[in-house]
Amino acid sequence: MSDLSHGTGGVRRATAADARALTRLRALMLDAMGMPVGGEDAPWREAAQAWFAGELENEDGFAAFVVDDPDLGVVCSAAGGCHRRAPGPSNVGGLHGHVFNISTDPRRRRRGHARACLTALLAWFRDETGVRVIDLNATGEGLEMYRAAGFAAPRFPALQLRMPGPPPSRRGSA
Repeated sequence: MSDLSHGTGGVRRATAADARALTRLRALMLDAMGMPVGGEDAPWREAAQAWFAGELENEDGFAAFVVDDPDLGVVCSAAGGCHRRAPGPSNVGGLHGHVFNISTDPRRRRRGHARACLTALLAWFRDETGVRVIDLNATGEGLEMYRAAGFAAPRFPALQLRMPGPPPSRRGSA
């Protein structure tokens, strides 16, 4: 892949070997959002690492792009996946994209890494998936960058419900 980072060290597509780094950057992002992430041994980290490794094997429906730093390793990421929804007049194929896990190590911020990773991810959506509708959840810190990339508030507000209690157990079908 060509250097899309405008002198920041280069953007490359992540591989399963980057799953640990993607999980570390996810923890930094979630912590910055005020979510308690726990220590290095928090159970969610192992689950996230396994999830990233598995998704990175699915080259058609998932991609992550990263920037490497010679001293720190992977310092920035942007990930995205495709999912099908019911077709509609403006999206006959029903394929949608979702961008997430845009995170930069605090020691390497303000160098264009996140913008370069997002640019590569959007190019992947455009050129390799056929997705034309992409959403994301923005923090205040990233809002300007996302708007500059063409993201806008949806016509209808997105709402979320978090169901109380533990998740249901997965049992075999009856």
